[in-house]
Amino acid sequence: MILTSPSLLLEIEPAWGGGLVRFDWIADGAAAPLMRTFDRTASSSETPDPNRLACYPLIPWSGRVSGGGFSIDGHRIDLPLNRAEEAWPIHGSGWQRAWQVADASACEASLTLEETVAAGYCYRAVQHYALDDKTLVVTLSATNTGDIPMPFGLGLHPFFPRHGRVSLQAPAQGVWRNDGRTPLPVERIGVPAAWDFAGDAALPDGLDNFFDGWDGRATIRWPQRGLRLDIDADVDRYIVYVPAQRDFFCFEPVDHAADAVNLPGGAAANGMTLLAPGQTLTRRFAFRASAEA
Repeated sequence: MILTSPSLLLEIEPAWGGGLVRFDWIADGAAAPLMRTFDRTASSSETPDPNRLACYPLIPWSGRVSGGGFSIDGHRIDLPLNRAEEAWPIHGSGWQRAWQVADASACEASLTLEETVAAGYCYRAVQHYALDDKTLVVTLSATNTGDIPMPFGLGLHPFFPRHGRVSLQAPAQGVWRNDGRTPLPVERIGVPAAWDFAGDAALPDGLDNFFDGWDGRATIRWPQRGLRLDIDADVDRYIVYVPAQRDFFCFEPVDHAADAVNLPGGAAANGMTLLAPGQTLTRRFAFRASAEA
């Protein structure tokens, strides 16, 4: 499914987590990737690894959950392992499900998902994509359709091209240090100078950390292409993943900490929203592209 505006092209694959295959800037008839384009020729599977897409949703939680689950109000919630390379459940379930197209036009599309897991997360989700000239707006919502209150969290997992002197600006107040063996957070510290994105900053190799105290606004610049992407989200946390010597990086806007359900203070204290049966959580993410000299 392809959506277009005068300056943007968006390709959505409902069957692949409702994720994005490509998100491009269009100028003078030529396309420049704003998110990493999925390479169909390199895929031998009808259902590719979502981590090769341009972007996918994080629902009903993001990151890894240690211990394979959590307890809430006397109920034990066991989360199944969902990725062979991972020791813990990761990124919820929405990214690995086929979504249904509820409505679509030349510049907008709504996708839905009904998830039912016995003794686990039951929810109804909606992803709405809308293009308006130079801006993509993604609205993601989840409604608890289960029988008990459950902690929900939402986010997006975009993959951005890393070339030239690409820079990131995303001021944060703190960052979570990992345990040195996994990306699981263990301690909140001040932002080190090498990871400070208060101004335009280069991306350090090997970063895979969770930042908080964010105002929801960020900018990515690709000076060699003369492009910038301004991000405006109604969340206050993000994850930066920069694998060494690769041609992509991830900047993931999220509303909660990784492993929030097991961190000190619990899920709500670490950004998740406790939804009673029938309640809905909605988050909005805007990506505005522009040309820079």
